[in-house]
Amino acid sequence: MTANTHVSVLLAEAVAGLTIHSNGIYVDATFGRGGHSRAILAALGARGQLIALDRDPAAIAAGATLSDPRFRLVHAAFSEFDAVLDRLGVGQVDGVLLDIGVSSPQLNTPERGMSFRFDAPLDMRMDTTQGETAAEFLARASQSELERVIRDYGEERFAHAIAKALVAARGEHGISRTGQLATLVAQVVRTREPGQHPATRTFQALRIHVNRELEELSLVLPRALARLRPGGRLAVICFHSLEDRIVKRFMRDAAHPPQPPKGVPLRAVDLPQPVANLVGKAMFPSDAEIAANPRCRSAVLRVAQKVGPVAGPSQDGASQKPGAAQRRTSVTPARGRGAGGGGK
Repeated sequence: MTANTHVSVLLAEAVAGLTIHSNGIYVDATFGRGGHSRAILAALGARGQLIALDRDPAAIAAGATLSDPRFRLVHAAFSEFDAVLDRLGVGQVDGVLLDIGVSSPQLNTPERGMSFRFDAPLDMRMDTTQGETAAEFLARASQSELERVIRDYGEERFAHAIAKALVAARGEHGISRTGQLATLVAQVVRTREPGQHPATRTFQALRIHVNRELEELSLVLPRALARLRPGGRLAVICFHSLEDRIVKRFMRDAAHPPQPPKGVPLRAVDLPQPVANLVGKAMFPSDAEIAANPRCRSAVLRVAQKVGPVAGPSQDGASQKPGAAQRRTSVTPARGRGAGGGGK
């Protein structure tokens, strides 16, 4: 696998989960190297539209090779989701796909600084045109902030010891390269899960913090659901428990909104109403997919459908009137396995 190779995870299942309408409008909010986008375009008809987003300039450059009049690619983060659709004159859409987390090209390109497998500048930014690098964060953060980030985003039980060592090391020579960080953490973390590098959790934590990954995910979920027309679907692929927990709770609350305490005098019509339905159970990669792409072993796909009367696929950002529904091309969702990254 080369640095720019990226195998899309749960490809058929994710596209099937969207139930593509031939003339619908869809958003792939994590273009990556375009695997999911190409599959969506293959299912769309001549009047369908696909809008893709990615915050990584390398992904945008890779997408320049995808020439299709139905396709538009925008350099943007999740938090710009609404602004992008507004700028393009799109109101409601028929489906949104989110493939969360880091991509294989980002991990496999040394200068991105996301992997301890290479000695390279400690960058870790998904959008290399803006924001603070991991090295800059390590140089300025207090010990308590470092400990919080490593503990909360890396779920690292040695967070206190690692943070203390980082502060001591930066006072002597600074920490500006991945090799320095990996070596330092390995000296502190003496025990680790079999097959896992001692610095795995620390690298994950710093990357999540630098890119505000969980904050961006929390912002885009309600915005994506709000943009769906009734009957539209939101499909989300996650690769670790922190992000999947956010997605699972969001979809659960959308389908089963919290109710007021018993005894509160409210009419049934005034009670919180579901805004989405859960579509099937969570899906996981098959054994065959994991064998072909081990990085996908932790992936999980969840799908929700916005409630309301289905009036047909969107046209120019608006739902069609009843009776004007277009012919649809639907895909039967694949069955997932019982238990579980990288692949956009």
